[in-house]
Amino acid sequence: QVQLVESGGGLVQAGGSLRLSCAASGRTFSGYAVAWFHQAPGKEREFVAGINWSGGSTWYDDSMKGRFIIFRDNTKNTVALQMSSLKHEDTAVYYCAQSSRYFARRADEYVYWGQGTKVTVSS
Repeated sequence: QVQLVESGGGLVQAGGSLRLSCAASGRTFSGYAVAWFHQAPGKEREFVAGINWSGGSTWYDDSMKGRFIIFRDNTKNTVALQMSSLKHEDTAVYYCAQSSRYFARRADEYVYWGQGTKVTVSS
């Protein structure tokens, strides 16, 4: 079993930056894909960025690429999401998730989920 806990959300002005962190306990991330999703009010949960824990390869939603960076900290067993140039439309609850696959983009490919951390971008 894997427990994921997100942190780092909060209120930020448009154009600002924020770093989210996802800490794993129980089984480690192993070699599987770990990703961030976000869900705005009234909308479906959407993929933001993913990383393969073993190889470190990353992939992004096109709208986030260049503004968001996903990276891992092996010593702390965490995956972080550095968000820059934030826009009002980035306002959402951000979730960390782990897949049983090495690469995944769809929410239904992810098995373990955190409780989410809320990000609000003021315009």
